[in-house]
Amino acid sequence: MPKEAVFTMKLESSLREDFIAAAKASDRPASQVIRELMREYIRRQSESKAYDAFLEQKVERGRQSIMLDKGMDNEEVERLFVERRARASGKT
Repeated sequence: MPKEAVFTMKLESSLREDFIAAAKASDRPASQVIRELMREYIRRQSESKAYDAFLEQKVERGRQSIMLDKGMDNEEVERLFVERRARASGKT
């Protein structure tokens, strides 16, 4: 992919020097390392947003279930999962 943009940033001299030395020690250009870090950051942000959306949907389904009187109280849920764990472990 051709590089068409320049990214300028301010940082402490010591951080720059340490970063350049670390990149050089791994035989990689600093710009390549920065691009990889940026891609990783974008990937993590995307995953985080997707997970947040998943949780929001799950909470909303739970709220709807409660509003429709389809919810279970904690004791019922605990009893149900004790039974499931017992079946899964072959103790039934």
